[in-house]
Amino acid sequence: MTQRGPAEFTPPPECPVFEPSWEEFADPFAFINKIRPIAEKTGICKVRPPPDWQPPFACDVDRLHFTPRIQRLNELEAQTRVKLNFLDQIAKFWELQGCTLKIPHVERKILDLYQLNKLVAEEGGFDLVCRERRWTKIAMTMGFAPGKAVGSHLRAHYERVLYPYHLFQSGTNLLCLQKASVDDVNDEDKEYKPHDLLQRQNIHIQPSDTSAPARRAKRMKTESGCVKSEGGEGCENRPNLRRRMGSFVAKPEPEQEVPIQVKQEPVEMKEINPEPEKSKSRYKKNIPPPPVSMVDLYVCLVCGNGNDEDRLLLCDGCDDSYHTFCLIPPLSDVPKGDWRCPKCLAQECGKPQEAFGFEQACRDYSLKSFGEMADSFKSDYFNMPVHMVPTELVEKEFWRLVGTVEEDVTVEYGADIASKEFGSGFPIKGGKFKVAPHDEKYLRCGWNLNNMAMMTPSVLTHVTADICGMTLPWLYVGMCFSSFCWHIEDHWSYSINYLHWGEPKTWYGAPGFAAEQLEAVMKKLAPELFESQPDLLHQLVTIMNPNTLMAHGVPIYRTNQCAGEFVITFPRSYHSGFNQGFNFAEAVNFCTVDWMPLGRQCVDHYRLLHRYCVFSHDEMVCNMAMKADSLDVVLASAVQKDMQLMIKDERELRDKVRKMGVVRCELFEYNLLADDERQCVKCRTTCYLCALTCPCRPGFQVCLHHAHDLCSCPVSNYTLNYRFTLDDLYPMMNAVRQRAESYDEWASRVTEFMEAKLDKKRNVTVFRVLLEESDQKSFPENDLLRQLRLVTQDAEKCSSVAQQLLNGKRQTRYRTGGGNSPNQLTVEEMRSFVRQLYNLPCSLTQAPLLKELLNSIEDFQQHSEKLLSDEVSADSVSEIESLLEEGSQFDVCLPELPLLRERLEQARWLAGVQQAENLVSNPCGLSLDSMRRLIDRGVGLTPHPSTERTMARLQELLTISEELEEKAQALMKARPPESFETLSSMLTQVDGVPAYLPNCLLLQDTVNRAKGWLQEAEDLQVGGQTPVLSSLSDMVLRAYAIPVRLEPLDQLEVLVSEVQAWKESAAKTFLIKNSHFTLLEVLCPRWEVGSSLKKKMRKLKGECMSSGKKKLVKLDSMSDVERALSDSKDSASAMFTLAEVRLKELESLCALRAANESKLLPTADCASLKVCVCQKPPMGAMLQCELCRDAFHSVCVRRPSDPLDPEAWLCPLCLRSTKPSLTKIQTLLASLQRIRVHLLEGDALRYMIERTVSWQRRAREVIDLYDHSLTSQDCRGASPTQTHRTTGHKRKPLCGSPSQCQDWGVSGQEQSVFYTEQRCIPLQGLSSEVEELMVEGLLLQVSVPETQQLYRLLLSGPPTTDTSHTEHPPYLTPKHSSPQREGDAITSAEKKAKRRMNREEAEIRDRGMKPKSKKQRMGTKKRRERKAASVSASDVSQSEDSEEDMTQCPAENCLQPEGEEVYWVQCDCCNRWFHMICVGVSAELAAEEDYMCVTCSTTNTGRRK
Repeated sequence: MTQRGPAEFTPPPECPVFEPSWEEFADPFAFINKIRPIAEKTGICKVRPPPDWQPPFACDVDRLHFTPRIQRLNELEAQTRVKLNFLDQIAKFWELQGCTLKIPHVERKILDLYQLNKLVAEEGGFDLVCRERRWTKIAMTMGFAPGKAVGSHLRAHYERVLYPYHLFQSGTNLLCLQKASVDDVNDEDKEYKPHDLLQRQNIHIQPSDTSAPARRAKRMKTESGCVKSEGGEGCENRPNLRRRMGSFVAKPEPEQEVPIQVKQEPVEMKEINPEPEKSKSRYKKNIPPPPVSMVDLYVCLVCGNGNDEDRLLLCDGCDDSYHTFCLIPPLSDVPKGDWRCPKCLAQECGKPQEAFGFEQACRDYSLKSFGEMADSFKSDYFNMPVHMVPTELVEKEFWRLVGTVEEDVTVEYGADIASKEFGSGFPIKGGKFKVAPHDEKYLRCGWNLNNMAMMTPSVLTHVTADICGMTLPWLYVGMCFSSFCWHIEDHWSYSINYLHWGEPKTWYGAPGFAAEQLEAVMKKLAPELFESQPDLLHQLVTIMNPNTLMAHGVPIYRTNQCAGEFVITFPRSYHSGFNQGFNFAEAVNFCTVDWMPLGRQCVDHYRLLHRYCVFSHDEMVCNMAMKADSLDVVLASAVQKDMQLMIKDERELRDKVRKMGVVRCELFEYNLLADDERQCVKCRTTCYLCALTCPCRPGFQVCLHHAHDLCSCPVSNYTLNYRFTLDDLYPMMNAVRQRAESYDEWASRVTEFMEAKLDKKRNVTVFRVLLEESDQKSFPENDLLRQLRLVTQDAEKCSSVAQQLLNGKRQTRYRTGGGNSPNQLTVEEMRSFVRQLYNLPCSLTQAPLLKELLNSIEDFQQHSEKLLSDEVSADSVSEIESLLEEGSQFDVCLPELPLLRERLEQARWLAGVQQAENLVSNPCGLSLDSMRRLIDRGVGLTPHPSTERTMARLQELLTISEELEEKAQALMKARPPESFETLSSMLTQVDGVPAYLPNCLLLQDTVNRAKGWLQEAEDLQVGGQTPVLSSLSDMVLRAYAIPVRLEPLDQLEVLVSEVQAWKESAAKTFLIKNSHFTLLEVLCPRWEVGSSLKKKMRKLKGECMSSGKKKLVKLDSMSDVERALSDSKDSASAMFTLAEVRLKELESLCALRAANESKLLPTADCASLKVCVCQKPPMGAMLQCELCRDAFHSVCVRRPSDPLDPEAWLCPLCLRSTKPSLTKIQTLLASLQRIRVHLLEGDALRYMIERTVSWQRRAREVIDLYDHSLTSQDCRGASPTQTHRTTGHKRKPLCGSPSQCQDWGVSGQEQSVFYTEQRCIPLQGLSSEVEELMVEGLLLQVSVPETQQLYRLLLSGPPTTDTSHTEHPPYLTPKHSSPQREGDAITSAEKKAKRRMNREEAEIRDRGMKPKSKKQRMGTKKRRERKAASVSASDVSQSEDSEEDMTQCPAENCLQPEGEEVYWVQCDCCNRWFHMICVGVSAELAAEEDYMCVTCSTTNTGRRK
């Protein structure tokens, strides 16, 4: 009925569950005392017996018949019952008005009329709410959404349904009876104007013929009259087990109402204007009155007029008449059914309500039939088998049902069945149930509820009467939803409940200290119920949702009690619950020693509530005091304390009564009377020690607390009836005191020590002494002893833990490896532990030490917090490490340690960043890999502003660096390359980036190289010097290696390509096909002639000698020529260098010619000679090179098809080029000059042309002279020269003749036969100048006609010399040559070269060094053989000298050495052989340096001078 849907039930927390061992289970009271400190905090607890504890079910099932209680669930809940009572009053009000109450719908929900009425009253009433327009506020408070005009609907419903009832309650409707005159009535009528209100009311008249109980029973109309019958039972014999209101169909109109029937049977609704024969007439008909008319008797009691008889109503109760418009509020029409006037209505509604209680069912059940009914109800309700319904679902459904008004569910509960009549579920001695031998132990078991209440530790054993339900167990048979309401046990005692079998029982409990709080909450939420029933909570008829109590701060706990489990409730602990289904339980009460003070408080509480006592507490105490000798010392102590209070109160009350004037006293044994015969007539307390009686009221008495409430007789008539005098009570108390004296003295000392202040606390050893004393005197287990034992145990544990903390050990706590253990004490726990040490009743020596340790830890925490609050710094690494070292020494879980470790990682990371950025330790700067590593390390760090800032800076730097690197790499790899300006602009972005960027550095280097290259190119263009090809090629190659677009590169490439094209053209012009010579080698003079010959000779000699001889290797001289030409700064220098090379070439070639010529002398041993390219002895047809004069086999160097060339034949080694014409060469030089590039080949070509032109001039002079000489000889006739020429001409054929060649044998060896196929220039008689001229002509790599002319002239031999002739041709002898011509024949460059060579030789000689020459070492035999072959060309005529002349050493002072091996050395200039010992040359020096004799050295020196 509430606007807000009921919230889903939230189960409270579970209560403690104990599972005792067999040893603990043996003594129930000892176990309960043990668990009491824990369980009493929750009020209830559950105990699971050991698994083997299974007592037999001893109840006589066949005899057990009971009549259950009927429970309507929504009437159990306090707040729901208040609403139902309110609705009953509203329904009764309208029923007496002849109308049926209909509850309206608002927003498709049933309107909560109780809440609406309450909220309007709290806001000040209907008039104030309407005047200040608070209906919207009320609608929102009721849970309706704003903005839907719900407030206006609420106002209409309140005005129509509740406002008339409010007027009735306030008595406003009775004001109409006080009207005095018609004028007043008229004025009142005008003021009210009731017709508008009546039109808004929707009230239908309906006859009433039922009583209030029937109305309550049929308040909610059910869908069917009863539950369907089973087993042949009729509906009338079955109780209505399940009454649920049908579902309301919501209509869109808010005015739609759902009627709540208040009649037992539904009556058909009638129209507002019924037919006359179907309604009872309540108004006078318009019939002319008789002479004596009774009309005057029917007048309106309000206005006093009898007119408007059709509007005149007659009361069905008192027959008073009222006009409909005179009533307050006025009626719009005549109501249907019975109508009561305001006076009768007030009288009827003013009757007091009957106290609420459970009705007894009309049917008697057996256990079997009740079980069938219970299972059928549960299975039908949940539509599933009973054992499959979850307990959570049943629990939520139960609390939903008790909180709703719409659904009416009725169940039955077999509660408070006396076990004495039908037998207990436990077996008892002497019972009808026959116990098996193995089950006899359950007869004596303390957990047998028949034994527990009357066991020795239970105080109830001293109650003489059997109290059913308290000392005798009660049985409970439950079904689904059957409940027991909030209550506490009688006399605030313990209770224990055992579930024998069946489905679980759900319990809710509140601890004893929250009892008053729970009562206050229930009184606050349902004050109407407590106004009529102050002891409502003692009636066990009211329940309240645990969630509601918890919302108001009441601690509530729950548990599900299953079969075979105990539930124990503790003193003054409220508890309630319900059954999950069909089950059988048994319960009983018991009291222990600790209950004694609570028992007396309960009696005083009962006195205030005027509630009867189950037994007399004073009687029980006196009974125990009379048995002081047999009492337990702990119980005796408790009894003694209780008796002190009892005697004190009794003395004060008796003094009070005596002062009132009561003088008569009589001894009366109240223990002989039944409890209900000795109750106080005022407070219903059971009297025992004394009571007041009066003769006027025999059989009645009052307790001394209510002495004034006995009767109105004088006090002197009262009689004080007493059971004991005070003098009797004191000895009884003293006897108990004596029994408990030793215990009391021990207990007082324990209490004193336990309550001692800090400076007076005793050591823990004192507590151990007290425990030993209790053991010696066999004090029974009690709270004080348990507390002492607990304190001692706690102190010992604390002492052990404190010592371990001080020692830094972890023995009592499990430690998982290194680091902090999860079970390690936190600082707060340690602080709490220190407080616990100081809060202990005893003192510990470790407490101050632990306090000091705690102070050190707190100092560490303060230091750590200060450091952690500061910014992270790379300089704080050492400080953090020291703190961590200090913190690791504490055996405490410090939350700062992981933070410090995180801070240490952060500081180390910052230090790593700082070190990486330090240019001193890292000159290259921060690299990308370093940044990535630092960022990867930083990602795993705990976030901190300092690290985040550094991380952001690194990330930004990395991003920028990566972008720059990518850009730089892209620029470097761009195709086509980017311009120099683009790369330079890129470098401006790199400036200022503090990172090591390889690509950017490479880009910088590239830009620098490009800048240098461009500068070099610019210098090359504006320098005015002719560029060198090598430098151009190098620049082009370097430009290719620079990934930059260089503008001058295209021009240089064109220039280089032109030069290369020229070189290719020159190579095609000069080089022979497949030639191994380079163009420069061909164009330059043959520097390597001598050296190559010597290499060749040494190579050949090395092959003939032993392999142990060392081969002498020199660098290629061509490289020296190239280097000299490259170093030349101008053409003159190059020409000078080439002139030097020419002189070397001529000198080397002359020596080579002489050596080769000597090999073919007749005195030579032909068999030992190695000639030709095949290095074999001469044989057969031979060809002799005109240049090197070496012999070659015709078959080796000439193909058979090749004809004999009339020109000079050159060997393959001497023929180096194609020898193009001079014209072609000049054309090449002209094209090279147009290119304007300094080329080594160009210098060589230019020198070649100059040399050729110079040679041509000299050759023409010689040819002209030769021709002139021939002409002169022809004129003079024959001459000796002609004869010589003829003789010389005939030599060649002789050499070629095989007959003559055999005369050249040496040492008797077989002579080889060979001959020359071509004619050679005869060297005999030929002057050195002419020979040199011819040699130089053959050396020219240019084809000029003078070469052939001179060759042909010299081929025929030189002309004869005419001594008588006045002129001396230069070709005869050097001394006859003209100095002027000699000077003309030698160019200026050659002169400079000769002078330079002479200077070098002089410098070498001045430094004491000899010019380098080649050494030879040979024996005498070999020397003699080589001597014949080493004769100079000028000394060929001396070949006929004797062999002795050939073997003589030319040295001036020859030592004439003797022996098989005499070492010789050959002069490299004159080719003469000298003894090494005669010229002072060692073998090592001869092998490493060239040798020049004294004569040659003198001659060369003279020439240089």
